[in-house]
Amino acid sequence: MSILLLGTLDTKGVEFQFVRDLLKQQGLDTLVIDAGVLAPPQFPPDIAREKIFAAAGSSLNAVVKANDRGQAVELAAKGAAKLVAELHTQGKVDGILGLGGSAGTTIGTAAMRALPFGVPKLMVSTLASGQVKSFVGVRDIMMLYSVVDISGINRISRTVLTNAAHAMAGMAACGLALARRHANAKPQAANDRPLISATMFGVTTPCVEAARKQIETVGYEVLVFHATGTGGMTMEAFINDGIIQGVLDITTTELADELVGGILGAGPDRLTAAARRGIPQVISVGAIDMVNFGPRDTVPEKFKDRKFYVHNSNVTLMRTTPAENDRLGKEIAEKASAAKGPTAILLPLKGVSAIDREGQPFWWPEADRALFQSIRNWVGPQVKVIELDLHVNDAEFARTAADALLAMLRIPLAV
Repeated sequence: MSILLLGTLDTKGVEFQFVRDLLKQQGLDTLVIDAGVLAPPQFPPDIAREKIFAAAGSSLNAVVKANDRGQAVELAAKGAAKLVAELHTQGKVDGILGLGGSAGTTIGTAAMRALPFGVPKLMVSTLASGQVKSFVGVRDIMMLYSVVDISGINRISRTVLTNAAHAMAGMAACGLALARRHANAKPQAANDRPLISATMFGVTTPCVEAARKQIETVGYEVLVFHATGTGGMTMEAFINDGIIQGVLDITTTELADELVGGILGAGPDRLTAAARRGIPQVISVGAIDMVNFGPRDTVPEKFKDRKFYVHNSNVTLMRTTPAENDRLGKEIAEKASAAKGPTAILLPLKGVSAIDREGQPFWWPEADRALFQSIRNWVGPQVKVIELDLHVNDAEFARTAADALLAMLRIPLAV
């Protein structure tokens, strides 16, 4: 069992030695990778920094000559990600641990994001108590705040680094035990069945929960992603990784945030992975009626005349307009029409969220009609459009969505 230790040994060598020795005391092999530039490593690594920069398409000499710290960190991150991914392919990575400040965290987490879900990833960082989205991305990276700067072994850093080493040892040992258990287990037919992903928001929960239960009754596992921006990006990453065989994309609300400028956008690639990979997908327009912001006083002034609903003290929802829905309908239709695999769009004509139905705060039939008509106008003939005179949270709508996906997967429907 091999644990990768990745960081800058010119400035963090003492700390890496400390962690390496603790891991060895736990009976673990280590593979130390040096990504430093400024000075010689404080102890000999297993993989020298020259290989890091070569993997990035450059050389250590060129980086030193350029004398540009930002460029050095960027190249080290790029090279580390490529090198670590190759080591994993060779079966040499049972876990990865990094230590660092801004540069070390950038390099270490770049390599961690290149590894698949499930490989233990632990980053001890001076930045771990702040905004870590850019470091973690959509991977299962554990961030541990170093409390003090990573500069020598003292009573604080000793405790933090010891906890980090023991945490990594525990995760790696658990992973090995699970691997052995799976290796010795008898093959089961269910292991070959599709893993389904679904998207959900609080205002589409009844629909997604009912559809999930229906799909699971025929023996399939459903991963539900909260459509909070990161949730959608994570689902797209899982699909790109090839571990998802069918998508129940009921809640496409992140597209509205991306278009209008809310805080829960999932980037321009949302709703593209399933289309690109050609896996079956059922798409709907759940929560497209809303754009998400933080507390009411954080909503940009330019939206002051819009229709709002204060969900709670931390979440303010803004109703999408007919014009915005027209654009969103076109985007959904075009992305669905680009799919290589079977695709259906389900339209709930009586409302797209819990607060978009007659008598509720976001009930605006003209806005919904603009969305539906835009989809009809732009969708390709190969995409099946199913229009239902139902609300998105009606039981019949959920059943139809589940049935449509199961039919695409050519598996028995739930009774």
